[in-house]
Amino acid sequence: MAGKEKLVAIYTARQIEAQIIKGRLENEGIPVLLSYDSSSVVFGFTVDGLGEVKIMVPERFAEQAREILRVKYNEIEIGEDNQSEAGEPEQD
Repeated sequence: MAGKEKLVAIYTARQIEAQIIKGRLENEGIPVLLSYDSSSVVFGFTVDGLGEVKIMVPERFAEQAREILRVKYNEIEIGEDNQSEAGEPEQD
């Protein structure tokens, strides 16, 4: 990823789902960074935000990444709600 390019969170998921989404986006040529604390790997669950994984992409790829997820998740409006539970859309 570019050195100082702004990253934005486009989705919040559980660890396994985040890895799948990361692979899907990277397959489309979109660089991805997964942001999480170690508890998501160690404990493998999400409670009140603990263990959630934020899928981060460079700002210039954000809309393209959201569109890919919209198609994947049957037109869920990714990025239009700011929900804190894993698997819910994330806002810029």
